[in-house]
Amino acid sequence: MRFDLLTIFPEFFSGPFDFGILKRARQQGLIEIVIHDLRSFTFDKHHQVDDRPFGGGDGMVFKPEPIFRAVESLLADSPAPESDKRTAIVLLSPQGRLFKQAEAQRLADECQRVIFICGRYEGVDERVVEHLITDEFSIGDYVLTGGELPAMVMVDAVARLLPNVLGSETSAVYDSFSVASDGLLDCPHYTRPAEFRGWRVPDVLISGHHGEVAKWRRRVSLEKTRQMRPDLLAQALRQGSLSNAEQRWLAEREQELQELQTDLKQDSES
Repeated sequence: MRFDLLTIFPEFFSGPFDFGILKRARQQGLIEIVIHDLRSFTFDKHHQVDDRPFGGGDGMVFKPEPIFRAVESLLADSPAPESDKRTAIVLLSPQGRLFKQAEAQRLADECQRVIFICGRYEGVDERVVEHLITDEFSIGDYVLTGGELPAMVMVDAVARLLPNVLGSETSAVYDSFSVASDGLLDCPHYTRPAEFRGWRVPDVLISGHHGEVAKWRRRVSLEKTRQMRPDLLAQALRQGSLSNAEQRWLAEREQELQELQTDLKQDSES
């Protein structure tokens, strides 16, 4: 897969893609990451990419001409596709839909190339949104100074799902939010030593009983999700992803916690 990043700060990306898994994937030719300076697609002597918004207001807005020129130039120079996979043109902005694991998987499965437009200031001219991009994403309900950091996040999230990028073909299968994990959070993990400062690894993990290990991991995944992301648990319940036994276990767990809270309240009042 090829990733093209359009930015007015190309130096911003010096370094982040030169370490770890992404570096190895680039060296092996599994991914290609190309940084483009948006200012090089302007024709005026000042290389202006932004202007004041019509109607007044604070800040500056990216002009449509450089962005259209840049994307169209990249598409014109691209070789014939090796498959029926498409090119995604992605705008990073706070107004985009929330980027989730399912979206990363979709891009990894369906696309051969992703072009990222890294917004800045008050955003981009709306005609870019209406007539050029295929997707508009935000990585969270907060505002950053630009789209460069979200672009890095998305490249990492998508690239690790491509064939042969990770060390094992099953490494990403049971990640948090994945389909195989029913969208739940991953379970806790332990390694040697079996005891550290008096804290022991759960006995089931060193029992050698794979069936019991799998059952334990599923239970603690459910509990972790219930504590940290109840919205994900509710979604799994609505989708019917949990077995009857798991639903009963959660109901019993919830009842135990309610009883404990009642006892604590009574103790404090007395």
